[in-house]
Amino acid sequence: MNRRELLHRVALGFSVLLLPRIAFAQEGNKLNPADIDWKKQSEDFWRKRLSEPAFKVLRKEDTERAFTGEFWNTKDRGIYSCAGCGLDLFSSEHKFDSGTGWPSFYQPIKADVVAERVDKKFFMVRREFHCARCEGHMGHVFDDGPKPTGLRYCTNSLSLAFRKS
Repeated sequence: MNRRELLHRVALGFSVLLLPRIAFAQEGNKLNPADIDWKKQSEDFWRKRLSEPAFKVLRKEDTERAFTGEFWNTKDRGIYSCAGCGLDLFSSEHKFDSGTGWPSFYQPIKADVVAERVDKKFFMVRREFHCARCEGHMGHVFDDGPKPTGLRYCTNSLSLAFRKS
């Protein structure tokens, strides 16, 4: 391997490590998310990409304490996206004050941007929802939301990024 090839490989290695750390929601989606197979990324990839608290929520299904998250009381208009991969998930038009201390939405932007699974932790059965693209844990879905859906997507602020409109 000559010097040029070595420098090219080193530069490529740095770009692979640094480019995924760009926050898509805050940087105008400079990377094409389609270029990354989000569901096959290693734990090390996520640890480098996310803050420790965000890693615990998105990858280890932790929950932030009520009334402590950045977006629980946000009234600004805009789009809420996955803090892991940048996929747009919710609009502020669908946000409501549930009184729970977590950002709550009665529907996602599109039905296919979130996926659900049964959560049987802590001796109860709940519906967990996650980002359909990277499978990052978002929160839980409850049947006590407002019309028209009657749903409450109770969401961890740490799992979201916000882009004002």
